[in-house]
Amino acid sequence: MLREFGVYFLAAFFEILGCFSFWLVFKSQKSPTWLALGIFCIILFAYTLTKANIEFAGRAYVIYGGIYIISSLMWLYVVEKQSFSLWDISGVLCIFLGIFIMLWGSQRGASL
Repeated sequence: MLREFGVYFLAAFFEILGCFSFWLVFKSQKSPTWLALGIFCIILFAYTLTKANIEFAGRAYVIYGGIYIISSLMWLYVVEKQSFSLWDISGVLCIFLGIFIMLWGSQRGASL
C-alpha cells in the first residue's frame, strides 16, 4: 500500500507543478517558457497516475482526489510559505482517513 501512496503523491506533485507553472505565467507574469515545464509535468502526471494498481480509473481518480488535496496543502506550506489553519488540518485528516479506507478496501476486492 505504501507504493500506491507513492504513485499518487508523485502524480500529485507533477500535476501541481504543472498547474503552478501556468499560474506563474498567467497570474505572476513570469516568462512563457514556464509553460513548457507545465505541459511536460501534466503529461508526467497523467502517465504516473496510470501506474496505480487499481482496476478502475474512476476509483483511482477518487483516491487521487484526496491525495491531491493533501499534496496541495503541502505545496501551500512548503512552496508558498503559508500556514495551515485548524480547518485545513481537520479537513485533511478526514480526507486521509477516507482515502485510506477506499484504497485498503479496493485492494481487498470488497464490494457491497
